Amino acid sequence: MTSSYLSKDFFSARLLPSNVEGSHGMSRTEERILNSGGGRPQLPAREDADSKLNIAVIFTAVECTLAALKQAGVLASNLGACISLVVPQVVPYPLPLTNSPISTGFNERRFRVIAGQSRVETRVAVYLCRDRMETLKEVLKPHSVVVVGGRKAWWPTPEKRLAAGLRRAGHEVIFSEME
Repeated sequence: MTSSYLSKDFFSARLLPSNVEGSHGMSRTEERILNSGGGRPQLPAREDADSKLNIAVIFTAVECTLAALKQAGVLASNLGACISLVVPQVVPYPLPLTNSPISTGFNERRFRVIAGQSRVETRVAVYLCRDRMETLKEVLKPHSVVVVGGRKAWWPTPEKRLAAGLRRAGHEVIFSEME
């Protein structure tokens, strides 16, 4: 996996780290804190971020993810946790893995607005990948608390299949249903 963070933090003029290596055809393109509980967002020290309980919200669709963020926000505020919005963005095979079919500027604005809906410290990580489930299995820590948003339906929706796959992978999954 080749990882590259965006070169500038959009809240300040400081540079963000780049050029992190990995494997399995996955590319992290951006990871930053977009909204903290109070005041201006700050990047935490790496040790502090790892010691705090983390609730992962998987991006599915805008409305469903907003419902999942709301539920994760209640959990996070009660548990003193932070939220990570994980966005696995599938890149079709004709395109190189480093080139997203959706512009980086558009994604930056969209996820800044989505993360702004949460009153808890929220970090956004966008991953360019070929297989969403394989990327999530590699990115999430073992036995992570994961919230997946989806529409209420009696048939298995893609979101419900994603939640079931994450449960089979050993994660604690909360499915947030929308009407």
